[in-house]
Amino acid sequence: MCLAVIALDRHPRYALVVAANRDEFHARPSQRAHWWQDAHGASLLAGRDLEHGGTWLGVTRSGRFAFVTNVREPRRHDPQAPSRGSLVPAVLRDPADLPMALQSVVAGAAAFNGFNLVAGERGVAAFASNRTPGIAVLQDDVHGVSNAWLDTPWPKLDRAKAGVERWAARGIEDIDSLFDVLGDRAHANDEALPATGIPLERERLLSSPFIVSADYGTRSSTIYALARDGTARFVERSFNAAGEITDDVEYRFDVTTAERASVA
Repeated sequence: MCLAVIALDRHPRYALVVAANRDEFHARPSQRAHWWQDAHGASLLAGRDLEHGGTWLGVTRSGRFAFVTNVREPRRHDPQAPSRGSLVPAVLRDPADLPMALQSVVAGAAAFNGFNLVAGERGVAAFASNRTPGIAVLQDDVHGVSNAWLDTPWPKLDRAKAGVERWAARGIEDIDSLFDVLGDRAHANDEALPATGIPLERERLLSSPFIVSADYGTRSSTIYALARDGTARFVERSFNAAGEITDDVEYRFDVTTAERASVA
């Protein structure tokens, strides 16, 4: 992922909402979201990177979600580092409680390029990174992560957070309207751009929540909503290099049923 907003206990119907964009090179092969098993036999609903086999965002039948974003640090990039897509399945399959699962995964990830890893389930969410110490348990609020740290006020992240906050405050039950928030293609003014060590032209391109270019851009937008009654909805929308919709997939499942089954 390159942009994700999490709304915790901010909506009358939904206890948890994640709205996220995956930005990637268009030439990198991937599969749309579906239920699949990782190499350890864990079942998850996620898209799949066909280059290394991992994923950028996924959920389990018990309602746990996780996503990873890259930290933009071009001078520290190691092309031989392991794929960060393996981190999401690792958190999703870990039976430990959320902070401990995150801590365990990050503790073994020193060889990875910089990343932010966020995971959550009903009632709790947390942030971790291999570039900052400790685990941050998120307060009930609207939070966001892009390619810097948690809630870093980049223009794209501020706009996306504000859009999700407005949606939640109005109590809109239609989660599809969040695709309008994720589809914002307006570039930030130069004076508001972060300085991350990449050329100014590239910084401009990456400053919008939704990115369109011939080689690199927003490949998919995902919304995961967990209602207070335990029903979950997962919607993924895919795009081509022109920013045109190419596919929509949707899954609904009952988290309370999965929780009862795991206890039985």
